[in-house]
Amino acid sequence: MRVGAAGGVALGAAAVGAWAYAQAGADGADIVRDLSVGLAFAGAGLVAWWHRPANRTGPLMVAEGVTWFIGNLQGTSVPALFALGAWWEGLNLAVLTHLVLTFPDGRTTGVRTRRLILAAYAIVAVGGLLRALTYDPARAPDATYLDCHACGPNPLLVDSATGLFGPVDLAYRGLALVISVLTVVAVVHRWRRASLARRRALLPVWVAIGIALVFVLWDIVLLALPRFDGLGADLVLLLSDLAQVAVPVAFLVGLLRMRLQQAEVGGLVIEIGADPSPAGMRAVLARVLGDSSLRLGLWHQAPKGLGPTDPDPNGSGRNGTGQNGPDSNGDDRNGTGRYVDEDGRTVRAEGARATRVDSARGTPLAVLDHDPALAEEPELLAAVAAAVRLGLENAWLRTEAKEVSTRIVRAADDERRRLERDLHDGAQARIVFALMALRRVAKGVADHPDAKVRGSVAEVEQSLHLALEELRGLAHGIHPAVLTREGLAPALAELARQAELPVVVAAEPGRYDPVVETTAYFTVCETLANAAKHARARAVSVSARRQGATLVVETVDDGVGGADTSRGSGLSGLADRIAAVDGVLSVHSPAGGGTRVRAELPCG
Repeated sequence: MRVGAAGGVALGAAAVGAWAYAQAGADGADIVRDLSVGLAFAGAGLVAWWHRPANRTGPLMVAEGVTWFIGNLQGTSVPALFALGAWWEGLNLAVLTHLVLTFPDGRTTGVRTRRLILAAYAIVAVGGLLRALTYDPARAPDATYLDCHACGPNPLLVDSATGLFGPVDLAYRGLALVISVLTVVAVVHRWRRASLARRRALLPVWVAIGIALVFVLWDIVLLALPRFDGLGADLVLLLSDLAQVAVPVAFLVGLLRMRLQQAEVGGLVIEIGADPSPAGMRAVLARVLGDSSLRLGLWHQAPKGLGPTDPDPNGSGRNGTGQNGPDSNGDDRNGTGRYVDEDGRTVRAEGARATRVDSARGTPLAVLDHDPALAEEPELLAAVAAAVRLGLENAWLRTEAKEVSTRIVRAADDERRRLERDLHDGAQARIVFALMALRRVAKGVADHPDAKVRGSVAEVEQSLHLALEELRGLAHGIHPAVLTREGLAPALAELARQAELPVVVAAEPGRYDPVVETTAYFTVCETLANAAKHARARAVSVSARRQGATLVVETVDDGVGGADTSRGSGLSGLADRIAAVDGVLSVHSPAGGGTRVRAELPCG
């Protein structure tokens, strides 16, 4: 409603301004140029007001467009309208000063800025009135940009003060020049202290400063060369008008640039990557947001607190705090966690600087400490936050899946060792005891006259021997006892002795994590079985050595090659097992060139 009403006011002001300008003798080209400047400001302001209703820049730009036409009222013969135009002719420059000093959010940033804006309006209100009280258009027809030989009359004119018009007008313009210089100084000060994002947002301000310089230049020309006219005057006016139009154009370009930034967010998840590092993620976000000062704080959960792995049912959404969530300074109110950047420092973001990123369950994930100017682009920040949330939650899910796989592998290996111990200490021990008892029986029946009894005892003893050997083989296949007692190198040596084909082993002595040793051992078991059954190899070499924090196990055969982990063979399951402990399996198996299987297992 307010935007529509403002649009109506702007159109009305433009219509009255064009009529008044025509009354002063302006031709069609002059009127078109004049309308283009005022309506460009008003139109850009309406667009800004519509898209950013909480931003005061839009209303200020509409005000600039409306006040642009006030000076034209001096071209009429209506006394009240002439007085209004003569008094408030410079109001658009005061509004422009206000716009420049508060861009891009439309709010004053300090006491000095507020005083400078008030001074600009005061000069127009007081100085403009004094000037109007002494201004006789018949005696000073060149004192305005209009051809005012037939303007007026001026109902505010004090006849006895007409002789003061020259000094008053000079002082009025001099004070306006001082305000312009102070405005430039203030903008330079803001620019020097601003971040990259804020500097990009301030670019239209520099266009406005260029406009102010054009006006100052034009005033100097008018003062130095009162009869300056013709093509030169038209050129200066044209440059001035073009510069004025450039401000709303620059603002619209700024809006377009932010929309292009939002388009870049679409590829943000891909750029963050499958395993985002804090430093890499911060660099990508800083580039997309155009803020080199941006800091990224990731949620660091205390051991007993709540976090992404221990969801808070009362957690809140973006930019909010849950029952156990962090406060505005980045620390959890219950002391259970905090936001930490890549250097381990606490990120204490608050107010317009902070954009909090929570998980889908409302638990804290991260916080962006950015330039406050970005708060004027809530859609962009929301899109970036969503991309960060997706990237972090994907990484968390992958970590959780990997941890689950590792726990499963460890549990399976623990179960293997338990079964091997149970078989060794239980079933095998009972069979051994049964054999010992049977041997005593055999000694007792050695002289038994019935040969069938002696044969039955011998047959039972042989069956128990076979059962014991099979049970030992089964226990060894589940988990070799030598691996638990002595380590990987002796276990591989024993495995080579039992292999169906010649195997040469070169294994460095040393102990590793039980899961690593078990994974390495069964990797060699699988490759030896494949070499004997599928590769038709004549010999195999096995090596196991430590390289830094990695255990490298290699098996090389001279078989037919052609092994492929994607065919669903035992190698594919082996690759999954190795990946579960953060290892890497690589297979090189050209047709007719043998097979090399290399497993790299972290052992740091």
